[in-house]
Amino acid sequence: MPLDAALGTEHYERFYKGNIMSLDTWMLFFLAYLLATLTPGPNVLLVIKNGLQLGWRAALLTIGANLLCQAILIFLVAMGVGALLQTLPPLFIALKLAGGGYLIYLGYKALRATRAGSQAAHPVSGSTKSRRNSALLREAFLVSASNPKTIIFLCALLPQFLDHQSPLPIQFFTMYLTICVIVSLVHLSYVALARRAGSYFKPGRGQHLFGRITGGLFITLGGAILLSGRP
Repeated sequence: MPLDAALGTEHYERFYKGNIMSLDTWMLFFLAYLLATLTPGPNVLLVIKNGLQLGWRAALLTIGANLLCQAILIFLVAMGVGALLQTLPPLFIALKLAGGGYLIYLGYKALRATRAGSQAAHPVSGSTKSRRNSALLREAFLVSASNPKTIIFLCALLPQFLDHQSPLPIQFFTMYLTICVIVSLVHLSYVALARRAGSYFKPGRGQHLFGRITGGLFITLGGAILLSGRP
């Protein structure tokens, strides 16, 4: 092998090892976050509800808003905000009240819409679709941001896989891309399973039943957040 080629290979390997997350560390992070994502929470429930009631486009919009919020939360974790929540109980309590209250509101709204029979699909105009899409994005973002313990979880998880001898921004970016892949695959799989299960019910019956279930679960999760203690 020519000397310059050998030096180039050696330089590349040194750059790769010094700047990119190792494969073993990445696989451990992948498995850890996959297990956490497989556990149904508010984000999963909202994606399934929107995918079942409004279709795949609504599910993708919900996932996109969730991932945007995740990007902001990871940036906040990198800035040390998670530790700030732990050391400032009033701030954590304020976020907890806002987040739990919002989830309870979503649950109430879902139950009310189910009782009113508004879960059925209706033709909508372009402007109505635009407003609905904006509402979906806003709602999904707020659901993702409504649980203050999410940032506490990320604050506890992400540092376990960081190599402080290598550039941290690249490692955080690698973990975020991994989160995007995991969240997209898991959430879309849940939507596919829900739509498949819904096909065994009469038209509209599956959506009505799931609307009642998700409404109750949102209220339960909101109450759990309100009753939870310090992080």
